[in-house]
Amino acid sequence: MGTHVIKMPDIGEGIAQVELVEWFVKVGDTVTEDQVVADVMTDKATVEIPSPVSGKVLALGGQPGEVMAVGSELIRIEVEGAGNLQQSADTPAPVGAGSPVGAGSPREQATPVAAPVSAPAPACAPVPSQHQAAPITPREVNERPLASPAVRKRALDAGIELRYVHGSGPAGRILHEDLDAFLTQPVRATQSPSGYAKRSDSEQIPVIGLRRKIAQRMQDAKRRVAHFSYVEEIDVTALEELRLHLNKKWGDSRGKLTLLPFLVRAMVVALREFPQINATYDDEAQVITRHGAVHVGIATQGDNGLMVPVLRHAEAGSLWSNAGEIVRLANAARGNKASREELSGSTITLTSLGALGGIVSTPVVNTPEVAIVGVNRMVERPMVINGQIVIRKMMNLSSSFDHRVVDGMDAALFIQAIRGLLEQPASLFVE
Repeated sequence: MGTHVIKMPDIGEGIAQVELVEWFVKVGDTVTEDQVVADVMTDKATVEIPSPVSGKVLALGGQPGEVMAVGSELIRIEVEGAGNLQQSADTPAPVGAGSPVGAGSPREQATPVAAPVSAPAPACAPVPSQHQAAPITPREVNERPLASPAVRKRALDAGIELRYVHGSGPAGRILHEDLDAFLTQPVRATQSPSGYAKRSDSEQIPVIGLRRKIAQRMQDAKRRVAHFSYVEEIDVTALEELRLHLNKKWGDSRGKLTLLPFLVRAMVVALREFPQINATYDDEAQVITRHGAVHVGIATQGDNGLMVPVLRHAEAGSLWSNAGEIVRLANAARGNKASREELSGSTITLTSLGALGGIVSTPVVNTPEVAIVGVNRMVERPMVINGQIVIRKMMNLSSSFDHRVVDGMDAALFIQAIRGLLEQPASLFVE
């Protein structure tokens, strides 16, 4: 038997270190060739690390949340044959969970130590006190427990429902001692403490993986970008009529259309007039790059946090091709299947909370871009048109810009251009 050492691989793009996000094995597990043993995260995506060999896990090289250098020891596996430990003899043993401690060969180090023998149980159990925990049979909801006013007030202050407290007094009367005993019992599934009870519990949640990357990017964007936001109200009644008509006529054969591909189309057309907004800014080199291609980042909320897959060359896509690609990218992001290429290279971002979009928002610019277009909720509102009060479908665009690059007037004119295109949707398709 030998030991095979798997090192943190070079994932490319000049990345020198990655974050260990999750282990899928533990010390003592048997792994097979090509089995995924861990997830690591770069600045752009989560990457699965497979095992190139079959064998038994001897040691893990780090804990989830730890940042590890490329080339550092990730995991040791006991394998048939010589393994590759000789080539890695100068590499110290990992210090992660389950790592062996002390001298000796790798195999000797991996030998588990016998657990200490537990002390024998006492010959006899202690005699329970009068108010020790007893099985609780809750009273009916409309049954009034017997208790003095002082006991009732104390129970109310403590958030205790007296129907769950066993009374040891005459006729089942609840005494102060019964409250003392109840408070020392573990919470049972049959108990239903009041929502107004005092609480002193807390929970610590490590900020690792995607959550850490989101926090770092948001903090970096707010620190480095001179944000300003602009909100515009849009009448989307005609656009909604067109969308419903197209879905009715071609939805079954071409796919259903949401508002997003129309918004992408409006952005593409408006950017022809405002190329300074389809740009990225390298603030260290002090260089602005204006892009001919419109690569739209589609902000997507997944179970693990916010991701921004990229709709590439939106300027060349049709309404339906862009719609299909948006759906594909969103599904890949939510399933943590989006590649690094699909999560990088955007030139402007579109963000929407859908039906939860609220009235106004202040989205954060997705650096190094200089603009993000935010979509708010669509609602029906009474509007005055030609002196008449009519019901129209209205929606706000809340967008943010980098004031170091984009002037306020240009931002307002850009969003107003999008407004004109969406309020007269036929103009989206006129060249």
